[in-house]
Amino acid sequence: MRPSTLAKTAGAAFAAAALGGLATKPAVESAWYRRLNKPNFQPPSLAFPIAWNLLYSDIAAVSASTIDTLNERGEAAQARAYSRALAANLVLNASWSWVFFNRRRLGASAVVAGALTASSADLARRAAAVNASAGAVLTPYPLWCAFATVLSTRIWQLNR
Repeated sequence: MRPSTLAKTAGAAFAAAALGGLATKPAVESAWYRRLNKPNFQPPSLAFPIAWNLLYSDIAAVSASTIDTLNERGEAAQARAYSRALAANLVLNASWSWVFFNRRRLGASAVVAGALTASSADLARRAAAVNASAGAVLTPYPLWCAFATVLSTRIWQLNR
């Protein structure tokens, strides 16, 4: 993969993480969040930044590799389509934090999480179509998003 492509995908992933973090950090320490009823399967708070940092690294590396491989094959249109799918995915990714933590819209956040899961599965599918190993490396992303969808939905149910 080209360093310039990796810089772009890593920059995009970092931007999504930073934007999401702006909504998350103050809210996690708020009385509102502490008072929410949470399911017993919610991981400890420390698990989230660890998981997300690993996932954002995977997203950046796999995406750079996928885009470069497509371009090297002369499939520029597919490379652009993957890049658009990645951009939409990262917008959904950052949006979840704003909907849940900043706007406190629990039901809407479950819907956003579901859309993020579908988008993440689509990215993994697209990557696997180019390189099966890359798709396998990205598979934890939609799995984590699916778990987040279940978690978001349950929090919404517990706090209606």
